[in-house]
Amino acid sequence: MLKIDNLSKIYKVGTFGGQELHAVDRASFDVEDGQIVSLIGESGSGKSTIGKMILGLIPISSGDISFNGMDVASLKSNAMKEYYRKVQGVFQDPFSSYNPIFKADRVFALIKDEFFPDVDDHEWSKKLDDCLKSVGLNPEIVLNKFPHQLSGGQLQRLLIARVLLLDIQFLVADEVISMLDASTRIDVLNLLADLKSRGLSILFITHDLGLGYYISDQSVILYKGHILEKGLTEKIYSDPSHPYTKMLMCSVPRLDRKWEKAIVELKPEESVNWNGCAYYARCPLAFDKCREKPSLIEISQGHFVACWKRSKV
Repeated sequence: MLKIDNLSKIYKVGTFGGQELHAVDRASFDVEDGQIVSLIGESGSGKSTIGKMILGLIPISSGDISFNGMDVASLKSNAMKEYYRKVQGVFQDPFSSYNPIFKADRVFALIKDEFFPDVDDHEWSKKLDDCLKSVGLNPEIVLNKFPHQLSGGQLQRLLIARVLLLDIQFLVADEVISMLDASTRIDVLNLLADLKSRGLSILFITHDLGLGYYISDQSVILYKGHILEKGLTEKIYSDPSHPYTKMLMCSVPRLDRKWEKAIVELKPEESVNWNGCAYYARCPLAFDKCREKPSLIEISQGHFVACWKRSKV
């Protein structure tokens, strides 16, 4: 369904834009029909940047994004509108997705005007009520409320109902539950899993390893815009192979003991445009070969890692 091939996003930084920041560096992965793929990494790893490029919110620097064979970067005007009928995003802060001076139902009124102008009001009202009920909301309670009168969980569910109204095929879910309380998180996760069972494909962007394991079929581990490990979620979690992935796993808090972070002496990188392993400066296993960028290699079926320690050098 969605194919990312050698995707890069480069920003000009420094005095007079004399340097380059590679927010995403030659990333490649696929999302198949009815599949959930998790993008996992720390803040600044490039997860949201990839999501925004998929949604056409920021231009790509190089590489390709294709959706059902269409080149997303080349879509203009009406073609882009049709793309948004099939691809939508839900973001981290639900409050920022609403205009505070309008009631929540305005979001759906805009959708009707833009995408369903020929649907009569009675049919639209029934369609809207059915969508809201399917995400666990009472239309009579939420539609006449201002955003500040609703909880974060309710607002996030409203955004997911918007997705259902459009009957989309692909959803970019960018940290959609990071601002929700624990009791609401599992409900939203189960809702996403239910949407998957109906055939929706989802790119699930998160920094939370537990959430990625709970919901995803495939996982992609990002660091400084580089994919360091990717493959079947079960394989990555049962046998993490890159030192960065292992560090992330060890960083998950446990109830039975106090967490103590290991102190790693940082190694100097050669320049801003470092051409070696992205994790070199923090990796306790780094050696001279790591000054060269490793390629992703398949260490077992459906499990890829970019690390010289796992390849023949």
